[in-house]
Amino acid sequence: MNINNNNKRVRVRYAPSPTGLPHVGNVRTALFNWLFARRTNGAFIVRVEDTDQNRLVREAVAGILEGLRWLDLDWDEGPEVGGPYGPYMQSERLDIYHEAAADLIRRGHAYYCICSPERLKELRKQQSREKKNPGYDGKCQTLSERELQEYRDGGNTPVVRFKMVRDETISVDDIVRGRVDWNSNLTDDFVIIKSDGFPTYHLANVLDDHLMEITHVLRAEEWLSSTPRHIALYGALGLKPPQFGHLPMILGPDRSKLSKRHGSTALLEYRDMGYLPESMVNFMALLGWSLDDRTEILDRSALVESFSLERVVKSGAIFNIDKLEWMNGIYIRSLSPEALAGRIRDYWQLSPPTGIPQPVDMAYLCRIAPLIQPRLKTLVDAAERTEFFFKVGLDHVPKDLIQKGMDAESTRAALEESLALMGISDELGADRLEEAFEDLRLKLELSRRQFFSLLRVAITASRVSPPLFETMEVLGRDRCVDRITGAIGALRG
Repeated sequence: MNINNNNKRVRVRYAPSPTGLPHVGNVRTALFNWLFARRTNGAFIVRVEDTDQNRLVREAVAGILEGLRWLDLDWDEGPEVGGPYGPYMQSERLDIYHEAAADLIRRGHAYYCICSPERLKELRKQQSREKKNPGYDGKCQTLSERELQEYRDGGNTPVVRFKMVRDETISVDDIVRGRVDWNSNLTDDFVIIKSDGFPTYHLANVLDDHLMEITHVLRAEEWLSSTPRHIALYGALGLKPPQFGHLPMILGPDRSKLSKRHGSTALLEYRDMGYLPESMVNFMALLGWSLDDRTEILDRSALVESFSLERVVKSGAIFNIDKLEWMNGIYIRSLSPEALAGRIRDYWQLSPPTGIPQPVDMAYLCRIAPLIQPRLKTLVDAAERTEFFFKVGLDHVPKDLIQKGMDAESTRAALEESLALMGISDELGADRLEEAFEDLRLKLELSRRQFFSLLRVAITASRVSPPLFETMEVLGRDRCVDRITGAIGALRG
């Protein structure tokens, strides 16, 4: 397989349509293009294909670029950075498409069409009744100048259709799928310029890929059926096509096309749910590609070093949210306490939690981070697991304080002894605290489960918390005293 396209520098593009926020499948395509560019020291271009004005969402471009920035998929050319082949918004390149369409008309490769939507709808119904392949019947190929002018005089704008080649086999050597052949007779004369003056995807895509010197078009499998149209357009324009590679579809666990019923599909929703960008990159890289049959954790540098188009598979890739959560937990546990605290702080700035004062004390959060780190799956979990560290007063429930085999009186007595111990303790290191409270437990003749569970609820108002004595060390003497005092008060009613 020749992945260097005659030794030219690799140039790939991510060409989203701003019709909504970028979804996982769309961004997986961006990632594969980015990895290929970085692996080959090539260029990664972002081009916004905003020619579908009816479905255009104005804020979508900002969301697309924000998603790329979140994943740290930097682009060499495109919006915000410019480049020698701009503009990189197709709505700003209309003259290019009109000139090409006019040239195709002059040379007999395209023609104006004035067929109404009603006629086209009726044509499809007739073809369905007659069990014929659906498609335009070429009626306007014989359109006269007079008919065209009358149509325009009526205030109408014709579309431009490409005159598809007939009785030919159109072939492509796809990087992922190998050789694919199509009978040109199965593709109708398709629209290349719409009545609003904007090009369709087919014409704009082909022209821009050529003018931007794109060497490899790596795109979703759903575009494979459009490839014969694009190959025919390249031929009519006298241009050499790039190499094509159609990436496998992303499927849900039930092997149907990934959709919202399988969970969130918009990329930035995963950021909002507390996933780390590096775990998303690792996870998405394995949706249709693998290094081998066992390696699953690959950081960005390893992905760039290892990525190859030869290892992209044909079959659909399964999106497993449980695997993403597992992988995210691994990346969280790999962070230093300071780095994790920084991620939590940044996430809380994005989604401020209730009950935790903002801005957070970073020195304090850095001490908390290693205590909660082993149990975090996403950054969302951090608020629930750290909230008690920041509370001034806890809501103690007496029945939670009283442990099995104890009563209110013995529980209160144990807490009062604990309060006295906190008052005379000179050192609040976790090891020293554990040693001192172990001695007190023996004195009180309580089991470890009874005494330390009681102490845990008094300190945190929860039966589950990070390691008890490390937690007490981070909370400090004053907070611990206040909480034990509050627990005693709750027992007294």
